[in-house]
Amino acid sequence: MLRRNFIRMLGSTVLIWPALATGQTKKKIWRVAYLYPGSLANPADHAVFDVFRAEMKRLGYLEGQNLVIDDRSAEGKLERLPAFLTELIGLNPDVIVAITTPAIAAAQRATATIPIIMAPATDPIGSGFIKSFSHPGANITGMANMMGDSVGKAVELLHTIVPSAKRIAVLTSNNPTHPEQYQLAKIAANTLGLSAVQVAAPTPDDLEAAFETMKQESCEALLVLGDVTRPTIPGLAAKIKLPAVYQSGPFMPLGALASYHPKIEEIYVKVAQYVDRIFKGANPADYPVEQPVVFELGVNLKTAAALGVTIPDSVLARADRIIE
Repeated sequence: MLRRNFIRMLGSTVLIWPALATGQTKKKIWRVAYLYPGSLANPADHAVFDVFRAEMKRLGYLEGQNLVIDDRSAEGKLERLPAFLTELIGLNPDVIVAITTPAIAAAQRATATIPIIMAPATDPIGSGFIKSFSHPGANITGMANMMGDSVGKAVELLHTIVPSAKRIAVLTSNNPTHPEQYQLAKIAANTLGLSAVQVAAPTPDDLEAAFETMKQESCEALLVLGDVTRPTIPGLAAKIKLPAVYQSGPFMPLGALASYHPKIEEIYVKVAQYVDRIFKGANPADYPVEQPVVFELGVNLKTAAALGVTIPDSVLARADRIIE
């Protein structure tokens, strides 16, 4: 009788022990380094960050439980990016989400082993980030934004809204893709019989001087190339009554007249899905780069009224977003 009881107890112990061991296994906590050359203090940019976080949550990653997101913003000062990357890499991230070309380039210089997700890149092949869209070839994959393909349409939109404007300023920054983007804008402008004037503002501190240059150059309209959000731009444009089209959606709630760009929310949903796939073992070298399929046209009627600009019905009919 005692022997049978001992065997039952031993059997129960064998059954219980694996359960105890499983309960004591440490749960994996995934870590994302999120690097933005602009400022997440800007509500429109933080809203994009929240789209990424919401998709991560939908995919089963809960901040404070099995996910940590370490974010850093350079406030438009690109020289800060290397130090931020040193700091972020020291936290042992499983993946780096690099926002726009300057951050991607800095991340590429900082590590050849940690997976990097482009979020997004303007010219990933020309910038040397990937070998091809189908086979990136190293530790970088993610989203391209097709900004080069949409520059011409942005110039056409500006011409349609302000057909009397013959001299167009093209605002550039220290973004390394801007020289090529300006050339594309210049070609598109010349095709329409317009003159394009490059006006450089390398850092946010240079913007006031840049808008003074636009006045001195007698510019009648403005194209703001795709870049990090610099929140003072719409106000400076309004101050000198300069109609402007932007290649970035977060400028719209800040008072932009109009914008044409890939739908940013779609891109950041995809970025989160890239992160999920990397967590699940995907190799960035073989994980194809995607391009946006949804573009968005935005119009701000309040800004139009303040500038004395009448938005053509043809533009309103195509607008995906209208702010009144």
